[in-house]
Amino acid sequence: MNAEMLYALRDVAGVPSHPVLFLVLGVLTFALHILAVQVMLGASGLVIWGALSKAAYQRQLAQAMLGVAKIAVSVAVVLGVAPLLFVQVIYDPFWYTSNVLSAWWVIGFIVILTVAYLLMYFFYAKNHHLATQKTVCPGSMILSLALMLVVGFIMHVLTYQMLSPDQWMQWYAPNGEIDASGRKLHDYNLWRFGFFISLSVLVISGWLFAYRHYISHRTDVDNGYLQWLKGLATVLSLAGGIVALAFGIGWMATLPDSQAGFGFSPWVGLAAVLISLTAVMPKLIGSRVNAPLFGYGLFGLAAITVIVVAIAREVLRWNILFGEFGYNALDYPVNMDWYSTLLFFGTFVIIGGLVLSYFLTVAWQAGQTDGVYTPSPAVTRLGNLSILLITLWIIHFFVLGLWVWLR
Repeated sequence: MNAEMLYALRDVAGVPSHPVLFLVLGVLTFALHILAVQVMLGASGLVIWGALSKAAYQRQLAQAMLGVAKIAVSVAVVLGVAPLLFVQVIYDPFWYTSNVLSAWWVIGFIVILTVAYLLMYFFYAKNHHLATQKTVCPGSMILSLALMLVVGFIMHVLTYQMLSPDQWMQWYAPNGEIDASGRKLHDYNLWRFGFFISLSVLVISGWLFAYRHYISHRTDVDNGYLQWLKGLATVLSLAGGIVALAFGIGWMATLPDSQAGFGFSPWVGLAAVLISLTAVMPKLIGSRVNAPLFGYGLFGLAAITVIVVAIAREVLRWNILFGEFGYNALDYPVNMDWYSTLLFFGTFVIIGGLVLSYFLTVAWQAGQTDGVYTPSPAVTRLGNLSILLITLWIIHFFVLGLWVWLR
């Protein structure tokens, strides 16, 4: 598959804004998406660990993390749409071909994800008092996590297959016999997959430090529980860092010969340093972890680490597609559409910012309140304004679509 053929597979309509915009947004939104995924995986693991235990602190943590896990799935799904769209825009010849080659699994992705989410909600519905009562049907949560990992592996394969256009014809017609079933997963790297999954241990440790500080001001929280959380998060941080580095080294060691030197690139080096720093930081700061800056800052450091990892991932993809196959995503023809561009940023900044501000305000104030939380009039107005803007956006969406259709 030469560069001329790859360019021929592009959308003839071009892209509605400069490709660099989609490239940057793709990296940023992927980082946010995978961060939510890692919170979900880590929280789910802690839920299962606590649900199968009789220890009071573990079950108390499982109760809290169950709420985190189910919300993190929603956040991961919402944030996962954006990087998929950005990849489809500038890497469409690669992404769509990979999807067609494994079409059965692309469809199965939706079904499996739905079943996994329903199983998590089933477990949640049956275990509202997980901290104090016997666990009901723990197998549903275990199966949910297992299916989430299957979903992640499918996405891993789809993104990995797109990096090998020289293999597409062999996968489509092995030995000259066309296979249009789309039932096969053709290529994967377990080291790469394991690396992104193992980061969930490091990320959830940062989340636990933030959670610990979040509840530390409540009068109904046992100080022994807070100390136990600190010890657990510290152990997870060190273990997660070591495992992630091990998988990362394995990934770099199994890169194609043409990319063998990428493991020594500045971005990989920076990612390795940040993973190591995130892992040892709880030990370095000691008792200062009780301060807000460090209590929440450890999760912020984990988030920065994930962003750098996402950048390194994109640089590797660029090196392969441009360096080996001559495909330059930045020379995609531009058919500028100012309306859609401004609409995107307006939605992201104004509506998204306002709604997120409301959610964070409610979450913060509720966490600092003993008993039942009642929002202030100002917070209520902020919530009503958020609903109003979302409603207007939905109306605008259908009105614009109808206007375009009638034209």
